[in-house]
Formats: sequence, structure tokens, C-alpha cells
Amino acid sequence: MTTFKNWIAAAGLIVILLAASGCNVSGKVEQGRVIAYDRQAELVTLIPESLAPGAPGPGVLPPVTVKIPADPDEMGPAPAPGKLMRLDTKARSLVVFDSATQSFRTIQYTPIAERRKVTKAPRSPAVDRVRKTITVFSPEQHAVITFAASDDLLALPDDTWKSGDVVRYYYKDPGQALRFMNVTSTDLSKSGG
Repeated sequence: MTTFKNWIAAAGLIVILLAASGCNVSGKVEQGRVIAYDRQAELVTLIPESLAPGAPGPGVLPPVTVKIPADPDEMGPAPAPGKLMRLDTKARSLVVFDSATQSFRTIQYTPIAERRKVTKAPRSPAVDRVRKTITVFSPEQHAVITFAASDDLLALPDDTWKSGDVVRYYYKDPGQALRFMNVTSTDLSKSGG
């Protein structure tokens, strides 16, 4: 009889502990590259980073749309959108997000000009329809590449060739950010501590 009572007490304690842990739901953190930002609607659309082990891909589809924090003090600088997901100077390819197909598109290129150790994006237009060239900047590689472009590449929107900011956000409800940080625009070396 005592064993039965001990078993019931242990089972009751387990149920209470499980219920208590379910009530204390902590949030999650997600990071990705911004492909669209609607300041009026307060919505950011991003491609979440891949968490798969090994070589990181351009991100995980489909894109995720998140409402920015209701409290403006919980948001850093506004993110700049762009659809250039990755530039691989060794393989001479780049990956862009194609809004029309909602998928990634890999483009092989032959460089006309390459510059390394560039810390800021060039101010010149990325798409030169007269010369039929496109210039892209990779902030991760500090490289500027100019390549000849076909008419179908020149017809893509100009933001196709710009890297969107990397952002990190904290949430409990996947559609609503509680805290939002622009990783690209935040200089962590200047933070105290």
C-alpha cells in the first residue's frame, strides 16, 4: 500500500513539474538576411540563416515576415533590404533571391573588375544598363565585383544586386519580434563590457 502511495505521489509531482515547466515558455532567437522592409506596415521579411551543420547555404526558404517590436526602444537601426544572398569569388558565382519564383537563383559570372579590402559599398549604381554591367559588393568578403550582364539579368530589380542587412530578433510568437537588432549596422566592438 505504501509503495502505491509513493508511486501516486511521484506521478503527481511529475505532472506538477511538467505543468510548471510548460507555463514558463521562454522565447527564441532567429537570425537572417533582410529581403524586404515595409516601414509603414512595420514588417520585415527575411531569409533565416541555415542551422544545418557543414557549409552554410544562402538561407532557408520560404522567407519569414515578422512585425517589428511595438516598443521602439527594442529596435536598433532600420534594416536595409537586398536580395544578394551570397557571393563566391572563388567559384565566380552569386546567389540571389528571386522574388518572382520565391526561390534562390545561382548566377555564374566572369569578372570584368575585382577590388578587395573594400570596407564600404560603392556609391556608383550597381546596374549600368548602358555598359551592360552589374557591380556587386560583398560586405563579408570586403570585395567589389563588376561583371558583364545579359539582358535578363539587367531586367531584374536593382535591389537584386544589393546585400540586405543581417538582423537578429527575439520572439515568443513567431510573427512578432519583441527585440530586433540590426547586426550589420551594430558595431559590437564599441559596446561596453
